[in-house]
Amino acid sequence: MGSKLTIGSQEWVSLNEINIPHIKARIDSGAKTSSLHALNIQPYQKGGQTWVSFDVYPIQNDGKRKVKCDALVVDKRVVKSSSGNREQRYVIQTLLKLETQSWQIEVTLTNRDSMGYRMLLGREAMKGRLIVDPEESFLIGAVSQDTVLNSYEKFKNSNKGLRIGLLASNQELYSNKRLIEAAEQRGHKIEFYNIRNCFMKLDASTPQIHYRGGETIASLDAVIPRIRPAQTFYACALLRLFESMGVFCLNTSDSIIQSRDKLFSLQLLLSKGVNIPTTGFASSPLDTNDLIDMVGGSPLIVKLLEGTQGKGVVLAETKKAAESVINAFKSLKANILVQEFIKEAEGKDIRCFVIDGKVVASMQRTAPPGEFRANVHLGGTTSVAKATPEERRLAIKATKAMGLSVAGVDIIRSSGGPLVLEVNSSPGLEGIETATQKDIALMMIKSIEKKCKFTAYD
Repeated sequence: MGSKLTIGSQEWVSLNEINIPHIKARIDSGAKTSSLHALNIQPYQKGGQTWVSFDVYPIQNDGKRKVKCDALVVDKRVVKSSSGNREQRYVIQTLLKLETQSWQIEVTLTNRDSMGYRMLLGREAMKGRLIVDPEESFLIGAVSQDTVLNSYEKFKNSNKGLRIGLLASNQELYSNKRLIEAAEQRGHKIEFYNIRNCFMKLDASTPQIHYRGGETIASLDAVIPRIRPAQTFYACALLRLFESMGVFCLNTSDSIIQSRDKLFSLQLLLSKGVNIPTTGFASSPLDTNDLIDMVGGSPLIVKLLEGTQGKGVVLAETKKAAESVINAFKSLKANILVQEFIKEAEGKDIRCFVIDGKVVASMQRTAPPGEFRANVHLGGTTSVAKATPEERRLAIKATKAMGLSVAGVDIIRSSGGPLVLEVNSSPGLEGIETATQKDIALMMIKSIEKKCKFTAYD
């Protein structure tokens, strides 16, 4: 026991044989195999043996520093990830250095973008050498951010790419960090702009958008809008000005406004032949009974038009409960929709992620016990799920009806076939990237490149 090195739940390690001097590793004795974040994995033959080339972005949320690696393949095996997905991975052997000790370990190569660490150190690599104290971190020693950045300075991406603005509210959200990282990986310069800190100059000859401190936002090639519902009006006003200045917007102001208006969006979907749950809308409390009957009676769903992320959505299980909820909302002069309850869906729906008229990923969302809404913000869970051809066609059709380039389309499976619940113009990336292990952020950046006629430096 005394000869073993005690480490914490996270440590800085070195993989010098593949030019990685510092990488933060998650120490996980529950995982058998170690893994390394790798992209562009390409096998090739050398001296009668299989080798693999791959790119490593060793710093979390930093797409500027890329290390190109080559290693001999020692195995190819199926590994079950923490999300339950089974994936066939290449296995390499490389030298791990911890403090003054070094030894050879096996590492699988996979995309760990949706994980919190670029490397995971499993128990096979620790046997006979390490003891883990899960309550501690960096027992081997901390490494400063400057030291890490300087060690990779020669690998820094110097490509001249597009100038992209990310228009959102919180730079620390998973989706925003992933988009910044993906853009930097492709050699683009991307800036985060907080919607609240932007202001406009409306002028016939020199319209401008200014940022805090008087900085002028100029010379952008593209804007990625990630807009909270409460900021739709002002953010779309900013987008309209960007559009008038010739800046490409991944989703346009008009398409976002259409998707955010729940009643209008449902009317648009119907006009394009997209099936939705039977829905009622009225302005007078005197019409309550007719409203309930028109959607097939109770149980039914009552939705506030202004509600988001499952808020302002109520399941009324009896007619009396439905009458009470509807009349209470109307007494507050709130606009509401009444919608049939699809009992056979059992609290599940399908989220299809659409980019440029193609479903690039799909997942199933399941409501938590005692809840009817399949929403991760309410404690729901996600899992990988394959959308049927009919569901894929419906998702694409719904996205086109809104005029969106990028959308998350929520579909519920009813006994009469799939129905569209909602089309989201700023869909989150964390759930779908984690469930599917797909790099959705990179797909969005590639969509911008295509629209801006940019040739990437790969």
